[in-house]
Formats: sequence, C-alpha cells, structure tokens
Amino acid sequence: MTSHNEEIYQKSWQERQDIAERMQPIIGQLYRNFGVEISVYGRPLVNASAIDIIKAHKSVGIHEDTKLRLRESFPFVEALSKMDLKPSNIDVGKLAYRYLFLGEANGLTIEQYLQKEIAPLKEQDNVEGPQDVVLYGFGRIGRILARLLIERTGPMSNLSLRAIVIRPGKDGDLEKRASLLRRDSIHGAFNGSITVDEEACAIKANGAYIKVIYAKSPSDIDYTQYGINNALVVDNTGIWTDEESLGQHLQSKGVAKVLLTAPAKGEIKNVVYGVNHNDILPEDKIISAASCTTNAITPVLKALNDEYGIKNGHVETVHSYTNDQNLIDNYHKSDRRGRSAPLNMVITSTGAAKAVAKALPELKGLLTGNAIRVPTPNVSMAIMNLNLKKSTDRDELNNYLRGVALQSDLREQVDYTASTEIVSCDLVGSRFAGVVDSQATIADEDRAVLYVWYDNEFGYSCQVVKVMHKMAGVNLLSLPKG
Repeated sequence: MTSHNEEIYQKSWQERQDIAERMQPIIGQLYRNFGVEISVYGRPLVNASAIDIIKAHKSVGIHEDTKLRLRESFPFVEALSKMDLKPSNIDVGKLAYRYLFLGEANGLTIEQYLQKEIAPLKEQDNVEGPQDVVLYGFGRIGRILARLLIERTGPMSNLSLRAIVIRPGKDGDLEKRASLLRRDSIHGAFNGSITVDEEACAIKANGAYIKVIYAKSPSDIDYTQYGINNALVVDNTGIWTDEESLGQHLQSKGVAKVLLTAPAKGEIKNVVYGVNHNDILPEDKIISAASCTTNAITPVLKALNDEYGIKNGHVETVHSYTNDQNLIDNYHKSDRRGRSAPLNMVITSTGAAKAVAKALPELKGLLTGNAIRVPTPNVSMAIMNLNLKKSTDRDELNNYLRGVALQSDLREQVDYTASTEIVSCDLVGSRFAGVVDSQATIADEDRAVLYVWYDNEFGYSCQVVKVMHKMAGVNLLSLPKG
C-alpha cells in the first residue's frame, strides 16, 4: 500500500509527463512550420523526449531561486504556436520565469507579453532557401557536425547538408561510414534512422539525403554535377590551414565559401562565435572557426576583461587525447606525442592562449599557455590563472559569471555550474563553448583562477554551426534579449 507522500509524488510525476508529451508536437510544429527552436535555459527541446523536457525544466532550479514547473511554461509554448513567427531561438524557460517571477508582466497577458518580446523578429530579413553545405572530411568533428545538421533537417532549415567528401575507400566503405555516424562510443547512438543507398552512393538520415563523394583533393570535384551550388564547404581535415591551400576548394565548381574547423595561418579571420562573429563580412570567402580551446576560453576571457580588465595570465589546458596521438607507443613527429595516449599524461604545446588575440585583440601579448593531454577520450578543461586590474572576491566573481551565463550576449557560449559533484563525463554533449565550474573558483584581490570545462568535440561543433549560419547570411535572433 502506497503512502500519502508516494501518491503525491506519483501524481506530480504523471502530470509532468502529460504536459511534456503535450509540448512535444507543439515544439516540433514550431520548428517545422516557422524554424523556431524552443529551449529552456539554453537546453534545446527540438526532438527532445518527454523526459528531456522534464529534465530541462528541472535545471532551472540550478540557476534560479524558484523552480519553473511545466504547467507554468506550457501556456507560453501554446501561445507562441498561435503567433506569426520567423526563424529564431526562443528560450521559453527564461520568458516564463521573467514573466512569472521577475515582475516583467506589468499587467500584460501572456499573449501580450510574448508579442512585445518577439517584436524584434518583425525586423529580421528572411533568407532565401537553405544554404548548401558540404562536409570535407568525416572524422570526429565531421560526424558531429553531420548529427547537428541532420537533427535540424526540415522545410525551414537554413543549412542543408548535401554531401560528404572522403578519400577513396575499399569495398564496404560506405556502410562503414554510415555505421560510424549511427553509433558513437562517446556521444551514443544516433537519434533516428540511417540507411545506405549503395547505388546512388548516399546516406539517408532523418529526411536528409547526403551524397558521399570520394576524392583525393578538392580539384577532383565538380559539385554542380550533384545539384550542389554556391556551397559552403566545411573543411574538417586539418590538412590545409592557409589561404592558398584552402583556396583549392574555391576552384571547385559549385563552391562559394570555405570554413576551416581548425586554427588558420596568415590573415584568415579566426572567429569565435559570440566574441567576434560580426567581423565576418559577406565578401569573406575563407573563415576559420579557431580551435576548441580558443572557443572555450575566449568568451570567458572577454567577460572578465569587460568587467575587471586583465593585466596578464596563463592558461593551462587539461585536454583529452585526440586522434593525432598514438594508441600505443610508436613514432610521432612531435615531442612526447608518440607515447601511448590512453596510458600517459603528455605535456605538449597549445597555441590557444595566443590565438585568443585573433578574436579579442585587446588581450594580445597578455596570455601564455601550455597543455597536458590526459587519458580521457573527450571533455577537457582550461585553468586560467589571471591577474586582474580590479580587485574582487570569489562570491562576487562567481555571481558575475553566473549572470554572464544567464543574461548576457555570451549566454549561448558560457554555461555555469554550482555542482560539487560534477566530473568530466557529465559534460559530454554540452552545447556550450565552455562551462565555468564555480566551486573551483579562486579569487584573492586582483588575482583569480578559473576552471572552465568544455566538450572539445560537441561544444566546439555547436560553435562551428553558429559560424556557418553567419557565413550563410543567417542571423537567428535569440530571445529574450540579454
């Protein structure tokens, strides 16, 4: 026989499941019909399960003093479904919380309040048709980018994954590539259906029809033969990093622009979305999305420099091993990297600290950096030891960074955790460039030490997709404003 408390809990849980299941089709229709991506405190709900929707609402309690219940946010989702919207990211959790608990209602009904908040969408220009995208290379970053693009496939998609380019393989290569997309040892199973069209040499995934092109170099390809035009080629190979070599892509028919998912050499713009993405101009043909570490630390450094000023500092990266290292001891051209990655901590170099200056010029010459590769397959950490121009203390600094994560223009890049139990595996799949671990923060007058986690695969790939949107001329508004 169940107790009274058990009955209350079970009834509450069933109510939450019921509301989450009622939310699912509305969230799907908002995305398919209007290109609107609904989230709750930065956690996307498009294609989310009922349990994911419940967990997203539960996370509000991590950031705010009051819980946000599904029955409180549901009227906002329902009201949005009846409005004339344009492609955008709408955080219904923050809108509901502000209306219900922060006194922003001002006598307005939910519908009137939402109309006021979405008003900026009326000034947003429509983009004509989706941008054709080609992934050149299909390794760790290439496959995660594919997942991110496929999960947003639909009539209102702004980016359309049309093709993947890989080196010529042996018999069975196509099925092997599809299998690697279907199953991932770190990020889990693909959420959906993947089949192979051997005759057409294509992969079909959740409505996306992706041509697989085998080529030894960009000069071998005429994309127009596959109906691909004015494409954005995302080079994930890391083979070419300067303007001349990356320019090979632009010689291929059907290519308009190139994005490199690695630091670039020379005068190519290194872009960290959220910091210097407005430096991307329509006439730019080749752009770099910098490195995963540069993306993780630069938004936090910008926030700190804006508020406190940075005299100088050192960034130590504790980085998961990568495919560049050896599984067991073997020859490697770089110092120490030839030793077994799963068995050793390996001191190596990183250019991320210096690369910050390419996105944030005011920090040029102020930072040094080093790296330690550790025996974990994903999720890394940056330890930033900084001398500030203003004094602060731990609580003040943490409160400021919490506000940055919740309300600032960097809220899509910087996340914040107050958990005393979080470890690296808990951050697998984080969509933020970096996550401030507030429990590890040290501050003593003008000296501060910050610990920033980052999923060096998934979080970085989310930043890359944002740069892709910008290069395609898509400026998706995020509401509510910071």
